[in-house]
Amino acid sequence: MTLAQIVQESNQLSREQLVELVDHLAVKLHGGIAPEIEESWRQETRRRIADIESGREKGIPGEEVSARIRKIVGR
Repeated sequence: MTLAQIVQESNQLSREQLVELVDHLAVKLHGGIAPEIEESWRQETRRRIADIESGREKGIPGEEVSARIRKIVGR
């Protein structure tokens, strides 16, 4: 498959699939993630989800996060 064909095929992907594809490419480009680091992040993600689901922690709405970022970067 040529690069042009790959790009053309990628136009058929959903936004979520594109994000996953870019993530895979970035990992490959940068040499991958060490298995122990990947497992640590997996455990941390599970812990954070459990904290939110149990009510120990409160999530921040995406719009609020975006507004904070815009303020920090001056947009």
